[in-house]
Amino acid sequence: MHKIEVGHYRTGEMQIVSGAMGKEKIHYEAVPANRVKQEMDDFLTWFNNNSSIDPVLKAAIAHFWFIIIHPFDDGNGRMARAIADLMLARADKTKERYYSMSSQILVERKRYYEILQKVQHSSGDITDWLDWFLHCLNQSLIATETTLQKVLRKNEFWKIHDNTLLNERQRFVLNKLFDGFDGKLKSSKWAKMAKCSPDTALRDIKDLIEKGILRQEQQGGRSTNYELEDF
Repeated sequence: MHKIEVGHYRTGEMQIVSGAMGKEKIHYEAVPANRVKQEMDDFLTWFNNNSSIDPVLKAAIAHFWFIIIHPFDDGNGRMARAIADLMLARADKTKERYYSMSSQILVERKRYYEILQKVQHSSGDITDWLDWFLHCLNQSLIATETTLQKVLRKNEFWKIHDNTLLNERQRFVLNKLFDGFDGKLKSSKWAKMAKCSPDTALRDIKDLIEKGILRQEQQGGRSTNYELEDF
């Protein structure tokens, strides 16, 4: 990626920190208070009128610029993410968006703070920030595709078993499996989730095996695990 620069910015009075009391870490410093209005005027003029920049890159630059100005006492991160999402929506040219850049930034917040701190002191060169932003956007798209595939698979399953006789416990646990199950499915876990006895849980599981919905995992081991059959 070519080196990309924005106007020079100088840090000043406000320090943005995180961490426990006594172990705070400075991530970046906002511009001095007496420069905030002029900085915001320049930012809004650029944001609303400069159309020569690719809108995805503009979303990245706008996020970074707003964070550095840091005009509010609280909520600057949320506002910066909203500004970036607004520009990305303009880039998509659609009212329907299935990915969330904001959510992905929160997932990668540690690296987010690290790159902000690094780029702030780069004499106007924000190439590393743009590179990270595009990486984060790509991860957001991948995560969304994975989620959509899960939703479609779940929908297909219930279409196939629309007329299959299942009790409420079975429907509840099956939905849990499709929505993202933590760990292995065992009869003891089934009993805990469905709030039933171990014997009842085992009967529910055996019924689903007979109906071709569940199968016993082939790895074996000290305990028996179950998983969804292919469909």
